[in-house]
Amino acid sequence: MSVPPPPAGIRSRIVSLLPTRADLDQMRRHPRRDLLAGLTVAVVALPLALGFGVSSGLGAEAGLATAVVAGALAAVFGGSSLQVSGPTGAMTVVLVPIVADHGPGGVLTVGLMAGVILVGLALLRAGGSMRYVPAPVVEGFTLGIACVIGLQQVPNALGVSGAEGERVLVVAWRAGQEFVRAPDWTAPTLALAVAGTMLIGARWKPTVPFSVLAVIAATAVTQAAGLDGARPIGDLPPGLPAPSLSFVDTGALGSLLAPALAVAALAALESLLSASVADGMTVGQRHDPDRELFGQGLANMAAPLFGGVPATGAIARTAVNVRTGATSRLASLTHAAVLAVIVFAAAPLVSRIPLAALAGVLLATAVRMVEVGSLRAMTRATRSDALILVLTAAATLVLDLVQAVIIGLGVAAVLALGAVARQARLAPLPLDRGDHTEEEHELLAEHIVAYRIDGPLFFAAAHRFLLELAELADVRVVVLRMSHVSVVDATGALVLKDAVTKLRRRGILVLASGVRPAHRQALASVGVLELLRHEGREYVTTPEAIAAARAHLERAGVLRATGHRTPAPRAEHR
Repeated sequence: MSVPPPPAGIRSRIVSLLPTRADLDQMRRHPRRDLLAGLTVAVVALPLALGFGVSSGLGAEAGLATAVVAGALAAVFGGSSLQVSGPTGAMTVVLVPIVADHGPGGVLTVGLMAGVILVGLALLRAGGSMRYVPAPVVEGFTLGIACVIGLQQVPNALGVSGAEGERVLVVAWRAGQEFVRAPDWTAPTLALAVAGTMLIGARWKPTVPFSVLAVIAATAVTQAAGLDGARPIGDLPPGLPAPSLSFVDTGALGSLLAPALAVAALAALESLLSASVADGMTVGQRHDPDRELFGQGLANMAAPLFGGVPATGAIARTAVNVRTGATSRLASLTHAAVLAVIVFAAAPLVSRIPLAALAGVLLATAVRMVEVGSLRAMTRATRSDALILVLTAAATLVLDLVQAVIIGLGVAAVLALGAVARQARLAPLPLDRGDHTEEEHELLAEHIVAYRIDGPLFFAAAHRFLLELAELADVRVVVLRMSHVSVVDATGALVLKDAVTKLRRRGILVLASGVRPAHRQALASVGVLELLRHEGREYVTTPEAIAAARAHLERAGVLRATGHRTPAPRAEHR
């Protein structure tokens, strides 16, 4: 019996979510630049993929399979040209209780179900709704997830085996007790050395991949010295496993529906947040949220077939991709291809990496996830913001992690109604049009970043991202393009003030263009407007701010005085 074709409306909707000829044309413009960016991202992603695979409970090979399969499919079908996808710490936290209750097959089944849900959300055009998740919920999740990631590393960091379970607090406590009974300082020394190298190195030489260098050094030391206290990853199969269907029985699908919904919601939130960050860092890029959900859905449907865990867009890897010059999807595809080559060609070498070294990588990652200034600013803003942040973080840390995700998103849904109402009263602003790739890279070469701020959710993601920006490359001036900001409240103003203050302490000049009159009072009340003035001036358009940035760098001797002419203001520059 033949299957009837889908209705014309559904067909056209699916076609609108598929790759276009324009994507291929974009990949042909700067292939050398994209290949180099993809190689750089792969170097950064390798230890993270291994570490998150181990933390998930499915092993290092699961993390690599996810980075390769999900990374490639999300690059082709996703809604952002610069997004890099793979295993992330937030997703790993959610998977731990699923492994404890249902085993590895449960994780693979949940990943497949979550992928189907994400594709359904894309067909329903639900991508745009994710932008209204309030900042305190995002920051609360981030804080709780960072704490859980750190606690998950305690057994491997102490070189203790057999400390397993669903509750990370209990597991970490038992691992500590076991270490005290028979202390061996090999593993803790390696873990602290790797973490310290990453944290200090990121401030000293931001462009150097210290995570890889530290892991290589730790592996070389343990192999040369024959240290018994540093357990290696273990044997890795050469290449990706053949597609299989090692899932749970159909009778258990009902009990996995809630975890699958939580995984899908977290994948959607983190991926769209990361794509928004990539947009903000570029001049002419704008992601398609529904297509991004579609691409992440396909990626999560395919990854479990190869033994991979659920994947999302990764903010840190995406930021590295943009900062190293990526212009198209070719960079993300190259990242996946390089990791695939490593899987096939270097599995024996990778298998010798000490688990303690990977624990150090993830400990440093957890530390960098927590931005104290942002948390302090939010808790000072309003009592409701502080309460939501603390409750979300505590639920993520103490409760069943899947339940915590559902609770947090439930709170987000309620609070988003107010944000939607406020947004509805604002007239839409014109969006960027055209290709500004060459202009963008000219600015990058001049140590200037023009960061576009969109919508009410900028402050949920950009505070941490702006600070990471200073650690990823030699940035001297950041221009905040604020004409597209729709809502600025006390929380946003305080968080922005903290970010600008810290960037200035690092010697980075921060300018702003296009501050709307409706936002001036909120920004001025906390003192951030004064911080954004340069020599007593404010800038109406981005070209004016960029001209001031170049003049500042010429006076500082960073740029040669070339007589740059300020281009005529255009709508997309405001």
